[in-house]
Amino acid sequence: MIVTSALIIWKALMCITGSESPVVVVLSGSMEPGFKRGDILFLHMSKDPIRAGEIVVFNVDGREIPIVHRVIKVHERQDTGEVDVLTKGDNNYGDDRLLYAQGQLWLQRHHIMGRAVGFLPYVGWVTIIMTEKPIIKYILIGALGLLVITSKD
Repeated sequence: MIVTSALIIWKALMCITGSESPVVVVLSGSMEPGFKRGDILFLHMSKDPIRAGEIVVFNVDGREIPIVHRVIKVHERQDTGEVDVLTKGDNNYGDDRLLYAQGQLWLQRHHIMGRAVGFLPYVGWVTIIMTEKPIIKYILIGALGLLVITSKD
């Protein structure tokens, strides 16, 4: 019942925000001081054009984990009208071209999962700890399982 409710809420958030992942955790310090490792970001993806200065979450071909960085340059193609963007972490020295797929110089709209519209500081540390120290995840799952088995309802 709890899992089903969580999935329904997640799917509803996906529809409302227009993003395949409406909530993400910042996993590195590349966006400090604005966003710190462990902050949770809320995403929204609208049809509005992406502008320089916006913080976006994007996927790169060949990488599983999305990246949270700021758009530093927008390039509109004259022939198609499509917009390409270049990103950079606020705490990084150079742009993200080294993070993109080999030979890729710009991100297209399909790479972008959403724009950051809000955040909760430090709440994502739970996810980071459970990912980096799997034993804690197994202990927590075991404790919850034990609670379910022993609870009298």
